[in-house]
Amino acid sequence: MGTAPLSTPAPLNSKFKIQHYQMSYAPLAERLRPRNLDEYIGQKHLVGPGGIIRRMIETGNVASFILWGPPGVGKTTLAKIIANTTDSSFYTLSAVTSGVKEVREVIDKARAEASGMFAKGRPILFIDEIHRFSKSQQDSLLGAVENGTVTLIGATTENPSFEVIRPLLSRAQVYTLKPLDEADLQTLLDRAISSDSGLAQSTVRVEQTTALFRYSGGDARKLLNILDLLYQSTPLGSDIVINDKVISERLQENPQAYDKGGEMHYDIISAFIKSIRGSDPDAAVYWLARMIAGGEDPEFIARRMCISACEDIGLANPNAMLIADTTFNIIQKIGMPEGRIPLSECAVYLAQSPKSNSAYLAIDAALAEVERSGNLPVPLHLRNAPTSLMKKLDYGKNYMYAHDYPGNFVVQQYRPDAIAGMTFWHPCSNPAEDVMRQRHEARWGKKE
Repeated sequence: MGTAPLSTPAPLNSKFKIQHYQMSYAPLAERLRPRNLDEYIGQKHLVGPGGIIRRMIETGNVASFILWGPPGVGKTTLAKIIANTTDSSFYTLSAVTSGVKEVREVIDKARAEASGMFAKGRPILFIDEIHRFSKSQQDSLLGAVENGTVTLIGATTENPSFEVIRPLLSRAQVYTLKPLDEADLQTLLDRAISSDSGLAQSTVRVEQTTALFRYSGGDARKLLNILDLLYQSTPLGSDIVINDKVISERLQENPQAYDKGGEMHYDIISAFIKSIRGSDPDAAVYWLARMIAGGEDPEFIARRMCISACEDIGLANPNAMLIADTTFNIIQKIGMPEGRIPLSECAVYLAQSPKSNSAYLAIDAALAEVERSGNLPVPLHLRNAPTSLMKKLDYGKNYMYAHDYPGNFVVQQYRPDAIAGMTFWHPCSNPAEDVMRQRHEARWGKKE
């Protein structure tokens, strides 16, 4: 009879009602997104008093830059604050969904606007996840950034040195955003409890914050998502309790802040190898545990230990190379989780081994000499002479067969004339190479 079905909601005619309806279903992180610098938490080195980005926002003279930092530290929020507080037009693109065509369309719009009669300032182009742009996509930005058609603001979780082309890096300053510290997370927690419409209507008892901050890992979005989970999973009329036990029970996991394909991946493997090089087995095992807990490929870890055995231990303990190679083979055979044991054994063994990079330095020095001097001729006495013509040309003439001499050694020149006196290998000071040094000096004499 013209009556709307019971399941059909009443129309939301007013702007206020629509906004209220939308906000009530928006995640807590979105409801609390800062709108200006006074509400922004963290990154005081950039947005605090005298900070470079604060000065740009306050003066309205925004230069091209790239924001680099882990997820949830405020990169997109900072870009939106710039959009809200400057008179410049603001265009956004996502590297996930935009290609060269979309980039050019936005640049054309910005160019047309900038040349218009009522242009206010240089348009700002914000590109989220700029590290996902291909080289050709990044190339399409160069002209517009260089001639001032747009001011570029990029956001990335990956090291721009690896993911952003050099010409673009030379035209945009890189600013590093840091994970929020405990003081920042506490400020964020207090603000959420006091200012969010949902949480403010509930009684929130904060008894402990250790687990909450640990699970957050310096990520503001993650902390707010955890609060959202607590709010949604607490019965109406009951207090929202925040302590270590409740947090652990509700989350049911211990998520590791580890991206196997991202910056954290490179940072932790770097710390792991440097701990081995620095002969600290405890640190090596700790970083190994971080990688295992984060789901790192165990074969990747084993390969890096093979490299370390050659580069950092080398001739000081040649068995290290065999141990690392064996570890790699074992990992291929048994996999995880049992593979953690040979990985740990190898890591401790390498960390405790004496260290030498003499072979590593020797080959690099020799390669540098080859690059400098080119293809120097092989001395005639070292050349093979399989034919009579070669013998007539003195190939192999006067070559002395080492095994025909006492101690299987005889002094003769084994290098091209131009580098006859050059030394590439310099033994390090360790028991194994001390013996090698003595043997070498007995054969060839002590070199200065």
